[in-house]
This record gives sequence, structure tokens and C-alpha cells, in this order.
Amino acid sequence: MSRLTDKKDAAWFLKWVSSFIIVTAMSLRGIEGMQVYDLTLSIVGVTGWLGVGMLWKDRALIILNAVGLVFLFRNLLIEYII
Repeated sequence: MSRLTDKKDAAWFLKWVSSFIIVTAMSLRGIEGMQVYDLTLSIVGVTGWLGVGMLWKDRALIILNAVGLVFLFRNLLIEYII
């Protein structure tokens, strides 16, 4: 196991909170009328994982979550703001 994940530092806390938020968002995905909450929670969770990627200096996590944020914000704007 990676020593990085053994430490209970800011990245450890952020990854678990963000994971919980993303799982919560996914549980709302198919419920009629809850899509805006799904998108909002997904944005928060993906932002958290982007932060984890930055703390770990992991380019794959940074790129994945930065692109994910662009898609999520686009969907939020198209569906609920514009």
C-alpha cells in the first residue's frame, strides 16, 4: 500500500469526503427532480478530487477532474441557468 494514502493528512481527508459526496450525488442521479442536486454535489466532489490530484501532484487526476468539472459546469449552465 502506498505510504501516501496511509497518512491522515489533508489529502486523505479530502479524498474520503469527496468520494462520499460523489457517491451521494450518484445515488440521486435517477430520481426525478433531483438532477440539480446531483450536478451540484458532483461539482463539489470532483472539485475535491481535483484538489487531491494537486496535493499529490498527480497529472492524471488533475486532468480527469478538470475535464470533468468543465462538463459538469456546462451541464449545469445549459440545464438550469441559461
